[in-house]
Amino acid sequence: MRRITSLTSLLAFLFTVLTSIILYIVPQGRVAYWSNWKLWGLTKEQWGAIHINLGFLFLIFLCLHIYYNWKPLTAYMKDKARKLKIFTKEFNIALIIVLVTALGTWMEIPPFSTVLDIGEGFKDRAAAKYGEPPYGHAELSPLKGFAQKMGMDADKALEALRQAGLSAENSSQTLKEIGEANDLTPQQVYEAMKSAAPDIEPGQGLPPSPAPGTGNMSIKDICVQYNLDRMAVIQHLRNKGLEIKGSMTLKEAAEANNMGPLDLYDLMKETVK
Repeated sequence: MRRITSLTSLLAFLFTVLTSIILYIVPQGRVAYWSNWKLWGLTKEQWGAIHINLGFLFLIFLCLHIYYNWKPLTAYMKDKARKLKIFTKEFNIALIIVLVTALGTWMEIPPFSTVLDIGEGFKDRAAAKYGEPPYGHAELSPLKGFAQKMGMDADKALEALRQAGLSAENSSQTLKEIGEANDLTPQQVYEAMKSAAPDIEPGQGLPPSPAPGTGNMSIKDICVQYNLDRMAVIQHLRNKGLEIKGSMTLKEAAEANNMGPLDLYDLMKETVK
């Protein structure tokens, strides 16, 4: 049983490390679901489920490992007089390492913040490669609701899909359901219906919903792209009691004001109505 416990702990640990690395580089959920991202045939949700269960398996057998090796472990916490002492030099060093890692991560200081930044870099590159949805969980929106958010006519969007050779029963189907029925990603379904979208040229104001990637654009760049009065937009947002800088991205500005990017985007639209 000792051997089974040790070997199971080792294998569970190795596979947990593997799934941890995969989840470290996996695209953000909104990108993964929009593009139907997969690695080795498994989706983000499936990798997450495997990681959770392997983690529990590792914890269970780690507890068994501790049980079977209790005497050697307690020996590490004995002083020279062979008396049990929890806060030995070695224990204190281990505790300090753990606390420094936790506090360094919480305070967002290097090198701990660097690890997180690298992970975000992987996710940003994935977003650029696979594309972002117009809004979170757009793939779960019924075609009718999605078309409305994108400023499209639902009937025209449905007709555009059918003309593209896609099977779509009605506008109550979600983009995900239509995609699955046609072996396509929700993103590809959106691309197929784009002919039903209104043409919005720079200078005509902001689109009804932000285009993919808008969240990573600065307030300044959004204003330039759509020919908006940057100072008027920023002043309008500040009049709403928000702390805004033109150099902030839409996401950063939203987070700084405890709101969602879409809510902030809607406030920006008020200046061009």
